[in-house]
Amino acid sequence: MGLFKRQKSRLEKVTDAAIEDKTETAKNDEAGDVLSPLADMPITEHLIELRRHLIKICVAVLVIFLALVGFSRELYDFLSDPLVAQLPANSTMIATDITSNFMAPIRLTIFVAAFFAMPYILYQIWSFVAPGLYKKEKKVAIPVLLSSIFLFYSGVAFAYFIVLKGVLKFFILFAPQNVLPMTDIDSYLSFALKLFMVFGITFEIPVVTLLLILVGIVSIQSLQDKRRYIIVGCFAVAAIVTPPDGVSMLMLAIPMWLLFELGLFLARILIKEDRDPV
Repeated sequence: MGLFKRQKSRLEKVTDAAIEDKTETAKNDEAGDVLSPLADMPITEHLIELRRHLIKICVAVLVIFLALVGFSRELYDFLSDPLVAQLPANSTMIATDITSNFMAPIRLTIFVAAFFAMPYILYQIWSFVAPGLYKKEKKVAIPVLLSSIFLFYSGVAFAYFIVLKGVLKFFILFAPQNVLPMTDIDSYLSFALKLFMVFGITFEIPVVTLLLILVGIVSIQSLQDKRRYIIVGCFAVAAIVTPPDGVSMLMLAIPMWLLFELGLFLARILIKEDRDPV
């Protein structure tokens, strides 16, 4: 009888532990803190899923490219308008390579297609990553995703409508009197695309700052204490990635600093809301 009682006691313990596990699992399900079944897939299944999303991205970019390729010359005219407006009356753009007249507008059209497809591209990336996130992480990730799209577009627009005109005016103004500016269309395209990418990525600083603080890699106080070094770093980075002129450096460094301050401000608000009692 004593042996039977001991065995019964062990069975009761196992049963109680199983009930506790089920209760805890149910609580986690209700809280939404359980990973999707996709998170348990083997690596080959993840690679197949990644390939599926990459194919969708390529198809989307291709469809937009085919819709815009007929307007490739008009797109290049739109891009070159700031430069043409600054050139002297008897100057024009040139093509130093026989294929430049064709390839430069096509390269620009590919960039524009990817630019317009960016929300869909980020959505596909989100669809691939989301099953591995908890509910709390998804709540943060969705606003971050949307703000990243908006900030990237804002950076490119700022570079085209404000920075590009000032930089081109600076370079042409300081050209020697016996030199007639005639820019190669391929060189100008590379210059403009580099400028757009630099400003588009730079405008993501608030999102990066916010994520670093929320993840716990850095704290608000540490960033505030190192603010002077960060400001110097903004000017140093701007001097490296922008063309060799003071105008574009200032137009990049000052927004970098202000965007960093915006990221700190948003982090203070979010962390304060998390600490407030519900």
